[in-house]
Amino acid sequence: MVLSRSIKQIVKKRHTATFKDKKDWIDFTKQIDNVGIKAVDLLQENIQTNKVPKLDLHGYSLTESNKIVKKFIIESSNRGYKKLLVVTGKGLRSKSYNNPYVSEKLNVLRYSVPEFIKSNSSLMNKIKQISEANIEDGGSGAFYIYFKN
Repeated sequence: MVLSRSIKQIVKKRHTATFKDKKDWIDFTKQIDNVGIKAVDLLQENIQTNKVPKLDLHGYSLTESNKIVKKFIIESSNRGYKKLLVVTGKGLRSKSYNNPYVSEKLNVLRYSVPEFIKSNSSLMNKIKQISEANIEDGGSGAFYIYFKN
């Protein structure tokens, strides 16, 4: 026991806190309220990662849509998202064949955007699955993109 006391005394003598150390400690303890709880920080990070970014293509042409979708997929993948929502619309007005002033090709995006993605091998290397969205997210007028881990 005598040996352990002498080591403690030596450590205390060699490593005394300086005035700056004491000041830094006091400053740190004054800011202790700003230090987040690790579980809360992890939860916030998880919420951020699991948000579902949404892209609405209403009003875009086919060419514009393909460019925007490609950029959206690449950026979202780089940001670490796991799932995307792309809204193309259902093209319901395309069924109005009685009105000659309304295009019959309004539902082009609904079918061609997923096909564009599937035919692009650089995009498909990032994607695990493409599936129709739930009804609350647009149903048949939207689709989900799931990224590979």
